[in-house]
Amino acid sequence: MFTCDICGELVASEEDMKTHLLLTHMENEVICPFCKLSGLNYDEMCFHIETAHFEQNENERDLEKVNQVQCRTLDRKTEKENSHHYRMEINEDVYSACASNDLKITDHDHSKDASLKRKTFHSENLTELRELQENRLNQSDLTEINGSLSSIPECPFCGKIEACNEDLETHVKKKHANLLDTPAQGQDQPFYECPICGLICTNYQILHEHIDLHLEEGHFEGVNKGSSDLELARQLQQEEDRQRMSEGSRQEVEEFQKLQKQYGLDNSGGYKQQQLRNMEIEVRRGRMQPIEFHKRKADMLESLAFGIDDGKTRTSGIIEALYRHYQNDSRDVRRVWLSTGVDHFYSSLGDRGWGCGYRNFQMLLSSLLRNDSYKDCLKDMSIPCIPKIQSMIEDAWKEGFDPQGASQLNNRLQGTRAWIGACEIYSLLTSLRLKCRIIDFHKSTGPLGTHPRLFEWVLNYYSSGREGGPKVVCSSKPPIYLQHQGHSRTIIGIEERKNRTLCLLIFDPGCPSWEMQKLLKQEVEGSSLKQLWRFVGNLKHKQYQIVAVEGVLSSEEKVARMKASQIFTAERIP
Repeated sequence: MFTCDICGELVASEEDMKTHLLLTHMENEVICPFCKLSGLNYDEMCFHIETAHFEQNENERDLEKVNQVQCRTLDRKTEKENSHHYRMEINEDVYSACASNDLKITDHDHSKDASLKRKTFHSENLTELRELQENRLNQSDLTEINGSLSSIPECPFCGKIEACNEDLETHVKKKHANLLDTPAQGQDQPFYECPICGLICTNYQILHEHIDLHLEEGHFEGVNKGSSDLELARQLQQEEDRQRMSEGSRQEVEEFQKLQKQYGLDNSGGYKQQQLRNMEIEVRRGRMQPIEFHKRKADMLESLAFGIDDGKTRTSGIIEALYRHYQNDSRDVRRVWLSTGVDHFYSSLGDRGWGCGYRNFQMLLSSLLRNDSYKDCLKDMSIPCIPKIQSMIEDAWKEGFDPQGASQLNNRLQGTRAWIGACEIYSLLTSLRLKCRIIDFHKSTGPLGTHPRLFEWVLNYYSSGREGGPKVVCSSKPPIYLQHQGHSRTIIGIEERKNRTLCLLIFDPGCPSWEMQKLLKQEVEGSSLKQLWRFVGNLKHKQYQIVAVEGVLSSEEKVARMKASQIFTAERIP
C-alpha cells in the first residue's frame, strides 16, 4: 500500500498514487502553506511561493534534506528489526509548495517505537537547523543581509511593504486581482510598454506604479541616480517634440511636393514635352494618324524656333459677330459695351491644365496689337508662343520686376509647366511700357459670397461713367485679365439687362475652338451665347484680381513702377 504524503490517503499502487496526486492536489484548489493564498493553479502557486516566501522556502528545503536523511536512517533500522521493506516516495514539486507539512512515511505498518524515534530525530535536527541558520546569519556579509531583507512581505506587483503575510494577501487580492485572473483564450488585451526598461504590462495602473519605482530607485538609463521626475519628464517631452517635428517636416515636404506637381514645378518638362507626350497618346488611341503626328511635330518645332504661336487654337472675328447680333436681336438687353477686337485662344495639347494665364495674355495682346495707341510699345511684335511668353517674363524679372514672385517660381519658367497669375501679367505688360493696374477684390461685397462691386467696376471701365448713347458700344478699351484661384479668363464686354442686372461677357481659354466658332454664324444661337455669360451669382470665388491696361508709360515711369514692384501692392476693393 502507498500513503499520500499530503493528505495521508492509502492507495493500492504507484499508478493510483500518481492519479490521486494529479486529481486531488494538482487540479483542485491549492492553498499556500505560508500565507493561505488560494485560487491559483499548481504552477502559479509554485511561482508565488518562490517569489513571496523565498526565505521560508529555503529553510524548509534545508529541513526537507534533514528529514530525508532521518527517514532513510529510520527505514534502515526498522527494516533490520522487523525484516520488512519500506518504500518512501516524495513528489518534490508538491513538497516545495507544501513544505510546512510534516513529512509522512509511506509504510502504514510502522511501529510505535519507530514513530517515537522519528519524532526524536526530527526535534534534534530542527535544533541543528536553527543553529545552522544562526551561524549563517552571523557569518553573512552586507549582500546576505540585504538578501535576508527580501523576506519582508513585499508586493511582487507594486513593491508595497506590508506588516504581515495576511495583509500582503489582502492587498494583492484587492489591488491586483485582475493580474491573478487568467485571461480568456483568444481575448484581446491592451499592452503597455515601460519607456524605461521595455517591460510589457497589461494594466495601465501597474505600468504607472512600475515607472514610479524606476524614478525612486534611479535606474533610468542615461539619467543620473539623482535625477528628478522633472528631468525625466523634460527628456520624454523633448523626445516627443523631436518626433512631432520630424513628422511635421515629413508632411511639409510631401505637401510641398504636391504643390510643386500641381503648379508645374516638379521638373516633369514644359510645353514641348507635354505636347509630344499627348500626341503620342493620341496616336496609340487611334485618334491621330502617324503622318499627322509628324506634321504637327514639325509645325510645333518651327513655332518654338521662331517664338511665334502657330495659330491652330485661335478664333478671330467674334467681337464683330457679337456687335451684329446685339444690333439685330437683343430683346432682353438694354445696353451692351464691347472691348476692341480680340481673338480667342484655346489651350492645346501642350499646355492643357496649366496654360490659361498664357492664353489670356495672348488674347489681351491680340487686342493691343489692333490699337494704334500701343504700336510704339509693341512694334514688330507677333503673338508669341507659350515658351516665348515664359522667356519674356523671365526677362522682366531680370530687369528687377517682382523679385518676390520670381523667387517663388525659382526665377525660372522655361521648360516648366508653372502657372502664372495677375502679378506675372502685370510685370510683363509693365516691362513692355504698358500702363496697367491690378485691382484686388479681396472679399465678397454682396450676399451669398458674390462680388457686385466687381461688375460695377467693369461697367464703369467700359462706359467711362457716361449715361446715354447707343445701345451697342464698341469701346476703344482693351479686354480685362480676370484671375481667381486656379483659373483665369478674359472679360471682353458687359451687358446691362432691362431689369438693370449686369452680365459679364467672358472668353474662357478652356472653351474649345469649335464651340467659339459657332458665334461666327450669321445668326447666333442663344445657347452659343450662354458660354460667354457670367452673372453676379456665377462669380462666387473668395477673391478676384483684374489687370486692366490704361495707356503707355514713359521710360521714367517704367523705372518707377519697377522699383515699386519690389514690394508688390494692389488696389483693394473694398
